[in-house]
Amino acid sequence: MNSPPSSSRLLPKATPETQHFWSGISQEKLLLQACNDCSKHYFPPRPFCPNCGSHSVLVTQSTGKASLLSYVISAKPAPGLEAPYIVAIVALHEGPQMMTNIINCAPSPDSLHIGMPLRVVFQRQNDEVSLPLFEPAEHK
Repeated sequence: MNSPPSSSRLLPKATPETQHFWSGISQEKLLLQACNDCSKHYFPPRPFCPNCGSHSVLVTQSTGKASLLSYVISAKPAPGLEAPYIVAIVALHEGPQMMTNIINCAPSPDSLHIGMPLRVVFQRQNDEVSLPLFEPAEHK
């Protein structure tokens, strides 16, 4: 139902702008950036606020809570992912949206509903890379 970690999955490579994000993920912390001038949180990481353009930004830890905005159930395998699997856009409690996979949930419209509460989980892919994925908040 949910794909286990696989070394064949396409994995991200950190850049200078995203290094803090991936370092946080490896420590099981979902880190976002927030603007000191307009107070908006944002994702993906970048050196300036996409809302107001300010370069006065800081890194903050997310609660890891989110809600489901949209999803697709893919019936086609992808490198490192067995079909079917769920690709979703989630709205983080702090405001930003992320594209991610939903795990620990049946890949069926009966199991998913827009607005459902989710929480971040960290799935180690190899010795260097973990991914932030999401699962239903009520999952034990």
